[in-house]
Parts: sequence; structure tokens; C-alpha cells
Amino acid sequence: MRFTHEQRLDDGVLEREFTLDEIPGILWTPASASAPTPLILLGHPGGLHKMYPRLVARARHCAAEGFAAATIELPGGGDRPRSAAAEQARADLHRALEAGEPVDDEIVDRLVLPLVDKAVPEWQAALDALLSLPEIGGPVGYAGGVIAIGIRLAVVEPRISAALLFAGSYVPRTMFEQARQVTIPLQVLLQWDDEGNDRQLALDLFDAFGSKEKTLHANMGGHTGVPHFEGDAGNRFFARHLK
Repeated sequence: MRFTHEQRLDDGVLEREFTLDEIPGILWTPASASAPTPLILLGHPGGLHKMYPRLVARARHCAAEGFAAATIELPGGGDRPRSAAAEQARADLHRALEAGEPVDDEIVDRLVLPLVDKAVPEWQAALDALLSLPEIGGPVGYAGGVIAIGIRLAVVEPRISAALLFAGSYVPRTMFEQARQVTIPLQVLLQWDDEGNDRQLALDLFDAFGSKEKTLHANMGGHTGVPHFEGDAGNRFFARHLK
């Protein structure tokens, strides 16, 4: 991990940009941290620069509760090399949506499964590097999307103790079996009127999770209309399981 830029935000949060094997990322640590702090990994749909305003708002909210937060760029996102196969799958997806047709499972598989296979080891490598820093002590939570990435991480990464998953991205049906293997505490956010989300699939996925503690927070509104108070609810969830 190589830090490339740092700045102190107006609330005292230290923001540091880094690269890890040419993968860009950002780490935020709270101003008041006097001991190694728990860490929350911030998932997102790709494009760090585009997503930055929402990511930094989430990170500052985490820092207010005493958590460090970190994120990395997704494969094919931002300035990272594009995959021709992924671009074709994405074009096929948009074509189906624009035509008002159901999205075929085969398109979802082509778009999401290779992304999960590549992104999850990168998240694990980032976690290795982050936990080696003296100011980061764990335990670790995962918050955000792509929800399929969160599912895989919750299954294969024992260092993640709890996850706040954002419904709203496509999930290959083959991953429902992996969802049944998830046992960590979960909180799932669902926007009821999300125009790009299959609501029933999201509800079926929630039902499939194997966790004994799982909570569904469903709110009216579209994809970007998550109420502000859900940030407080997320902090309370992580405070229960990471502190």
C-alpha cells in the first residue's frame, strides 16, 4: 500500500488516498482516534471520483461513531482497464431495460459473476494492507453494494464480523446458495421503489440469508433516496457488533 495524497477534512477526519497494486483507494480515520479503531469497508458500484461525494459523506458518518472507513475502486471502474465481456453484458442489460423486457439471468451472470470473482480477492488484499496499519485494529464490517460482492465477502472472509448490505443491484440466482451460507449479523437496506431493482428478488434474497440475526430496513423512494436516518441506524448496528 502506497499513500499518494492526504488531507484533513473540516471535521478533523484524516483522508488518505492510496494505491495497492495499481488499485486506487481511500482511507478515512477519525480525528479523535486514540487507539486502533474498528474498520468499515465501504462498497459501491464503481467510479470512485463519481461516487466520492456519497462515499465521503458515509465515511464521515462512520468516523463520527469512531470507525475508520476505507474503499477501493472496482475492476473496470474509474480509470481501471475495461473488460470487453463486461461492457457487452452491460450493453445487453441496458438494451433489455430500455425495451421494457425482463433481464435475462444469463445477462446478469455475465455481468456480475466475473466482477465478484475479481473484486473479492482485491478487497481481501486491501484488508490485509489496512489491518497492518497501526491505527487500524479491527473488528471489520462491510457496508454498501454491490450486494453480490458483499455476499461473497461475508462467506469467504472470516475477518468481517457484520455487514450492512444495500439491495439494488442484480444478483445471479446461483449466488442464493452462497447467501444461505452467510452467518454473520446482517442489516439490509431496500428502497421499495428502486426503479432498477427487482423488489421480489431482493426479498427472496433476504429470506435466503442464513444469518440468525438479520434485519430488513425498507423505505419508500428510488435508488438514491435512502433516508438520512439510515446512516444513524447503520452506526448503531455496527456499534453493537464492532465495539
